[in-house]
Order: sequence, then structure tokens, then C-alpha cells
Amino acid sequence: MRAAIFRNGEIVVDQLPEPAPGAGQVLVKALACGICGSDLHARKHAHRMVEMSKRLPGRKPMDLTRDIVFGHEFCCEILDCGPSTTGRLKPGTRVCSMPALLTPTGPVGIGYSNDNIGGYAERMLLSEALLLEVPNGLASEHAALTEPLAVGIRAVEKANARGDEVPLVIGCGPVGLAVIAALKLRGLAPIIAADYSPARRALAEKLGAEIVVDPARRILMRRGPGMPR
Repeated sequence: MRAAIFRNGEIVVDQLPEPAPGAGQVLVKALACGICGSDLHARKHAHRMVEMSKRLPGRKPMDLTRDIVFGHEFCCEILDCGPSTTGRLKPGTRVCSMPALLTPTGPVGIGYSNDNIGGYAERMLLSEALLLEVPNGLASEHAALTEPLAVGIRAVEKANARGDEVPLVIGCGPVGLAVIAALKLRGLAPIIAADYSPARRALAEKLGAEIVVDPARRILMRRGPGMPR
């Protein structure tokens, strides 16, 4: 199978052996995969990520002398089910998943691993227990945003906002926009969003940010109705 492989500091397209599903795993075909900012960072600063991983319990650092296949924001189609699977989702079903595999010693990451292929490959392995079926009609490229959207929702949950705060979202990339969407779902307002990019500021406003700020400009904002003093 073909894959975009991180090798010797570069991304190259090459052939890899097709993975075989183990116990509790399914073989899937990648339909869409996002390019995370972390992937771009790893492309240039993988050695720094390795050093950071060494300081985190339970993390296995990447071996940069070996091939790595990035990709942790994916939508896939089930091709085959391995042993000890329930078959609750049949081949042909489109799915998303947490970027992790369940193992007897605990979960291990997908995408920044020499052993667990990410979504930049034609096929990869996922744990059946972590699969989330894609709703009928949702485009695969939109379903691939499930992972960054989950990050934004989790960030809002961890903030434990009471409702009398004014949320400020600094940076309106995919995760920042996901945070804005999660804030709107919680009914928290007014939302202030800041980004240098006009396109991202426009998206932030479209998603419901009441105040959108260009950090490159000094703006005097007047309080509107309902704004805290």
C-alpha cells in the first residue's frame, strides 16, 4: 500500500506492507485525513517532540531513524475485522476513532509512532471498541474533523465556565473554531475571538463570535448591550 512517510526529515511517498488486524482490531481504508498543525511542527521539529515525549509518563518516543506515518484526524471505511471483534460495524461502514489503539498494556498512540500507522497511509488499523460510526450523509472530509472538534469541546468542558465570564479565544484555527462552536453550544457569551488572519476571523464570526479582533491593530471597543463592565 502507498503512504506518505516521514523519513529522514522529509515526507516521501513510498510503499509499506499492508497491516493485518490483531485481536479486537479492524482494518480500515483512509478516506480523508486532516493535516494537523502538530504534523507540520513534527516535520520541522521532530527531535524536540522526541525530547518532550521522554519526559511524559507512558509515552514512547518516536525513533527518527525509522519510518513514521503521521495522521490522527481521519475518517475511514472498514475493510475487514480481526479476531475477537464483535462485528457490530460491518465492512463498508464509515468510521472515526480516537487516534489510539487499545493493547493489553494500555492505549498507545496513532500517528506519532513507528509501530502504529496513521491516516497518511491508504490503510491502517483501529480498535473496534473505539470506533464511532459516521452519520449518514456527513461528508468524509467533514467527519475527519471529529478529532479537532473533540479537542475544542473538551477544552470548554475543562474550563468549567459558570456563565458570568467573557470567553476569549486566541487563535481561530481548527481547534480555536471548535472552541467557539462548543461555547455557543453551552450558551456562553459574549465570545471574543482574536486572529491575524482575515479568513479565520470571518469563520469565527460565522460560527458565532460576537467580537472579532485583529491583534495587529489597536482597536478601541465600546461596550454594547449586555457587555460586562
